[in-house]
Amino acid sequence: MSQNPNLANLTWRKSTRSGGQGGACVEVADLPDGGVAVRDSKDPDGPKLVFTGPEWLAFIGGVKDGEFDR
Repeated sequence: MSQNPNLANLTWRKSTRSGGQGGACVEVADLPDGGVAVRDSKDPDGPKLVFTGPEWLAFIGGVKDGEFDR
């Protein structure tokens, strides 16, 4: 993970596929160092996860490959 990133003034966005989920969404924001921050859209002031660029790409690849499907 990125070391102590500044999470103030980030531009957060939801997936276009998040619509109609009753607020059960996550938002992501790009970090200046190429990393990505993730938060719960229902709790924008709550905890955030921070990934390096390679960690984020690995996560997205796992999602696309069904690695997290139950």
